[in-house]
Amino acid sequence: MLGLILRFLPFWVREPLYIVIGSVFGVRIMYLAVHDHDWKAAGIGTVFLVFTAIRVHTVVKALRARRNPGPAPTPAAAPAPAPPVAGPPSSPAAPEKDHNAWGQALAAFGVFGALAAAIWLGPHMLPSDDNTTHPASCADSKDSEHDKLPKAYARTPGAVTGDELCEALNRPDLARLLGTPGETATTASGDNGTAALTDGKVAEPDAQVSFDTYSVKLSATYNHLSTAQYVRLFDIAGDRAEKDVRTVKVLGRPAFFSSDPTMKIEINFGEEHKSAPVQQGPLARTLSIALDRKDRGGSYDLTVWSQSGALPPDTALVDIAEKVLPRVLERSAG
Repeated sequence: MLGLILRFLPFWVREPLYIVIGSVFGVRIMYLAVHDHDWKAAGIGTVFLVFTAIRVHTVVKALRARRNPGPAPTPAAAPAPAPPVAGPPSSPAAPEKDHNAWGQALAAFGVFGALAAAIWLGPHMLPSDDNTTHPASCADSKDSEHDKLPKAYARTPGAVTGDELCEALNRPDLARLLGTPGETATTASGDNGTAALTDGKVAEPDAQVSFDTYSVKLSATYNHLSTAQYVRLFDIAGDRAEKDVRTVKVLGRPAFFSSDPTMKIEINFGEEHKSAPVQQGPLARTLSIALDRKDRGGSYDLTVWSQSGALPPDTALVDIAEKVLPRVLERSAG
């Protein structure tokens, strides 16, 4: 439709429009092609620029022909004119109006200047459909199930939800605190669960945020087992050294580090549909912090692991806890 309209425009309007449209689209497509390393787009941009160059050449030839008109052709021999007939003197013919080619061209550029600006600035002003990776949001995982809290939460004053833990954990600087500042969170979710073997009577919400290198989980257990009792259980079992248990203080609360292997489950969806037995995966490092300064029971547990088995230093977990827990405590107090 646009091509049909342009075809009926005068030469000095149509050709400048072709030049404007071809140059704007050509330059814009070439810019995007270089930015995205897309050679197909580069070919399309080249076609637009070649088309524009041909139009410019056509306009230049027309301007030269207009400025330097050729000699008028020699008229052929004609019979002698008849003697003039007496009558009133005729007035000289009005000169034919010359088309203002430059005026038409400038008008065309003015009309389509806004079009060129819109094409060039549009990608910067409107939402983009590119494939840029955006940080995962806790809101993406919310559904109606999160609104139905188990009864254990109503019986536990100050219990936070999985969504609240997720909002506190999914900080913009979490990757930097883990030692991988260039990474972006790929998933973020919260869950309102209950502790195992408690018949749903102990609230145990948790949240998890994953990156390409590390995954981080924050949970809260509202039971009556203190961190000091946990450490004594490690001593009784004789695996304190194996689990690399170390006691510390975080935000003025008793806390301890421990290490446990993750579970590795392999499922083969091939023809035989076989699955390997559950195996031990890479180690996970956990920082358990008492719910209150007097260590009267319950804990916040911050766990970090990776597929490769690499772990950040313990100081990184302390830094994360000191940034995240104050926000969790504000929510539990409210």
